Amino acid sequence: MQYVAPRWLPGGNLQTIWPALCARRVDVPLPAYRRERWNTPDGDFIDVDFLDGAGAAPRPLLVLFHGLEGSSRSHYAEAFGAFAKARGWDYAVPHFRGCSGEINLAPRAYHSGDYEEIGWILGRLHARHGGPLLAAGVSLGGNALLRWVEEAGHEASKLVSAVASISAPLDLAAGGAAIGRGFNRLVYTRMFLSTMKPKALAKLAQHPGLFDRDKLLAAQDLYDFDNVFTAPLHGFRDTDDYWTRGSAKPQLRAIRIPALVVNATNDPFVPAASLPRQDQVGSCVTLWQPAHGGHVGFPLGAPPGHVRGMPEGVGGWLAQHLSP
Repeated sequence: MQYVAPRWLPGGNLQTIWPALCARRVDVPLPAYRRERWNTPDGDFIDVDFLDGAGAAPRPLLVLFHGLEGSSRSHYAEAFGAFAKARGWDYAVPHFRGCSGEINLAPRAYHSGDYEEIGWILGRLHARHGGPLLAAGVSLGGNALLRWVEEAGHEASKLVSAVASISAPLDLAAGGAAIGRGFNRLVYTRMFLSTMKPKALAKLAQHPGLFDRDKLLAAQDLYDFDNVFTAPLHGFRDTDDYWTRGSAKPQLRAIRIPALVVNATNDPFVPAASLPRQDQVGSCVTLWQPAHGGHVGFPLGAPPGHVRGMPEGVGGWLAQHLSP
């Protein structure tokens, strides 16, 4: 696969921000999602949005796991939906807990290493779908998806034919440090905390005493937020324990199904030095590390540009691994 950024949109930050805010996502408006609410084994719920394909049955199902504070309406989710629709495939976007527009019920949220949730979702989709499954994950969702593939080993092939990770922070400590300094701290960290803190406070109202409110309000970066909220609510000792155990990079050799791992080397969230080398991954893993693209950007075309190139490239790679 090749990617060359437009000359009018230079640099990792512009290639991250412009596609999310201004670039075209689809050529033709997508139909309305069909939403299903699933009850979880722990008495909570998740919402899953579907687009039904028009191809011959049994159709492939493309499952997309969104990024931090993302949803089925994120620019990349709609672009992947347009790719699936053009292929006649079914398409599903499961929302991590609290990301579908309604706060979840349990004293937990979601996190980058949430592989058990990934496995439960894929298992349920596989049980009800007659065709093959392909799965992609973006940013946080990409790391969590790879963590599931790593943990599942050979068993992963029973649920999915192939997976792809896009712009995932495979080394969470390196990504957390990068987003916590300079321009990243002023722009991206502030943007994420502006939605994450209110959600956490709503969770505290549901479950009084769940964490220290004053410490949460004082958190100025994701490290501090994860120390107060994400890590303890999901069984980790602290942020360092969470970022160590949640990172996909150390176990990429354990993957036993075709896996594409996409990271632009100018991603402002994911330092190029932290990305895996080919000798650090197993034979099932394909690394694609273009020089440009930003974080889940990969814009193409004349202004205002579009974001369809990445889903088409990634989706085309996944399609090659469908069973004949």
